[in-house]
Amino acid sequence: MRIVVIGATGHVGGYLVPRLVRAGHQVVAVSRGLSEPYHPDSAWDAVERVQLDRERGDADGTFAGRIADLNADAVIDMVCFTKSSAEQLVDALRGRVQLLLSCGTIWIHGPATAVPLAEDEARQPFGDYGVGKHEIEEFLLAEARRPGGLPSTVLHPGHITGPGWDMINPAGNLDLEVWSRLARGEEVVLPNFGLETVHHVHADDVAQGFQLALDNPGASVGEGFHLVSDRALTLRGYATAVAGWFGSEADLRFEPFERFAQSTAPQHAQATWEHISRSPSISIEKAQRLLGYAPRYTSLDAVAEALQWLIADGRVDVDGRELRASSSR
Repeated sequence: MRIVVIGATGHVGGYLVPRLVRAGHQVVAVSRGLSEPYHPDSAWDAVERVQLDRERGDADGTFAGRIADLNADAVIDMVCFTKSSAEQLVDALRGRVQLLLSCGTIWIHGPATAVPLAEDEARQPFGDYGVGKHEIEEFLLAEARRPGGLPSTVLHPGHITGPGWDMINPAGNLDLEVWSRLARGEEVVLPNFGLETVHHVHADDVAQGFQLALDNPGASVGEGFHLVSDRALTLRGYATAVAGWFGSEADLRFEPFERFAQSTAPQHAQATWEHISRSPSISIEKAQRLLGYAPRYTSLDAVAEALQWLIADGRVDVDGRELRASSSR
């Protein structure tokens, strides 16, 4: 197939594009600039690169047409954030491509009643990101299920993790100092009792899910799927595991969120609130059953690989301690 990947050099695209090339597809990588992917791979030598600014193109109504003119059999959209952007793309692609795969998020769910959350649970999304992605999914799946509609699938990753970028830490934010303090056995403050959850997924496992949906349109069209690791992590369990990788014992202090926020930089406190207010614990049963999805990485496996990169890149200082994490892979 000729496959256009929009947002191809992002976190997932760095793994997805090489997967598609090695499967024998002709890949067109669309990105705003010509930056290199996070995950280098020689497969990129066989990829056609196209530079398009989606925000500008959506504003002047040219982006969707430019994508349609690439004459793809399938389009994979990693960077759609508004229903209006999705509508423009669908109008341009309807009748011209066989399949549209769109990247959503587990933040289509708000607080859970029971866990793990399945795709068809009653939803209470909040915040622009979660609400916007929920609206996009509703539109695309309705489009896919109506006669003559564009065949579409939506895949919802958790907290995407991998080497090359920062990932959500045991405090539920992106503060790199949290990793250093855990490695050195220094005190780390966690909100409440540290029992809220986060649910990671390695970028390559997200790529796996997209490839499976592409390969199984009979099972995937008109459906939404979660893509996460096998299990979520509690904040305190997560912190304890990370400290143990460095031979340290986690020194944890628990504070009500309001006091936690007072001792935390505002941007990190806000990120923590965004994560613990949702506390995702997500089911992958549907993707396993219909697509054969089988994540290679546990949450801790994915974090360990990403943290090793942050240390090697000089982003996290662990005073020379060696990260020793057992892997389930």
